[in-house]
Amino acid sequence: MPFIPMIDEARAQGDLAELYQSIAGARGGVADVMKIQSLNPSAMAAHFELYKTLLFGRSELDRRTREMIGVLVSATNDCAYCVAHHSQPLQAYGVDEQIIEALAAGRVPDGLSAALERLLTEVKAITTDPAARPDAIEALRAVGWSDSSILDATMIASYFAMVNRIVLTLGVDIEPAFAETCAPEIADGSTP
Repeated sequence: MPFIPMIDEARAQGDLAELYQSIAGARGGVADVMKIQSLNPSAMAAHFELYKTLLFGRSELDRRTREMIGVLVSATNDCAYCVAHHSQPLQAYGVDEQIIEALAAGRVPDGLSAALERLLTEVKAITTDPAARPDAIEALRAVGWSDSSILDATMIASYFAMVNRIVLTLGVDIEPAFAETCAPEIADGSTP
């Protein structure tokens, strides 16, 4: 039970109702991580745009890698809500269940490419200790990650840290039909 009120779709009016329609059209429904922000629709709209950009926008990181980052960061932060929501697309993409289970337990899975293993190792490290890490940047470059990919991975990890804190601080629970809001792609075509 959330610790602050959420305005549901039936009671939403004006800008909030339009925003809910936009989110539902793009994601198949409105997840409670968005509804918990219903008292501040402007922030919710900005959050949704950031989400779409980081998870679905142009990047050298493929969608599987982005979702893996989300699950690993969320598990590291003990955010079961985000682990559930972002494990769902990995399942839809056919990612091996053992990989998903390791990520959901906050571990870097075995059997990944050296580059992906290094990236996830550094993502986990910055989740627990985000201080400047020039050695980590060089290690990522050494296994082939571009500066653009390093930036995107850092932004995605930081985004999930923020969302984990919203969910955990405000008591957001996993919705009974949460999978409906976890489509692996944006449906409204608003991002590439």
